[in-house]
Amino acid sequence: MADKVLIVEDEKELAEILGEYLSVEGYKVSLAFDGEKGIEEIDDFKPDLVLLDIMLPKVDGMTICKKIRETSDIPIIMLSAKNGEMDKVICLGIGADDYVTKPFSPLELVARVKAHLRRFDKMPRTLYDKGGLQIGQLTFYKESYVARIKEKEIDFTTKEFEVLYFFAVHHNQVFSKEQIYENVWGLNEYGDISSVAVYIKRIREKLREYDLDYIKTVWGAGYKLSIME
Repeated sequence: MADKVLIVEDEKELAEILGEYLSVEGYKVSLAFDGEKGIEEIDDFKPDLVLLDIMLPKVDGMTICKKIRETSDIPIIMLSAKNGEMDKVICLGIGADDYVTKPFSPLELVARVKAHLRRFDKMPRTLYDKGGLQIGQLTFYKESYVARIKEKEIDFTTKEFEVLYFFAVHHNQVFSKEQIYENVWGLNEYGDISSVAVYIKRIREKLREYDLDYIKTVWGAGYKLSIME
């Protein structure tokens, strides 16, 4: 079955061009030209990935991103005419997986879509691979991208899971932001090093909901996962 991509973009011509490129690549595409319609399509179309403009009529993209993250960890790529660092940090901070500044090449965006969908594991969240890596109160199931505390599953996005799993595999080792980026994102993947700090912040916030303070900052050196229990 073809992956489904929802494009929420008020520039109709741009949305249609992107839809054509993605359709040629074999994706099933739905278009929404305002935020309200975008929210409807999320429920009706049930996309595997969302391309989401920030500045939308009726409901803005950031609000939609937050709404998606309440129930789903599907990849979200934000589209924006703004190229400020703060806008990108805010979008990543509320749960977006990527941030693309206009104007952009449709071919580049298609490549990003492919990269995010390759990473996104569609296995049912109730199916856990056997064994699992246990560090402190956390247990990781790499094949199904699941992290659990005792019997409670933590709602990590795929990239958040990859960052935390990398730390778990290299427990108590210190890594710089550059090293984390190279090992988790890879040199051939889209993104930038500034994303590392944003993802670590998001992971810390989710762990602290369970009173876990596992990610430590080593000033001047980087970060590490340290279990002191």
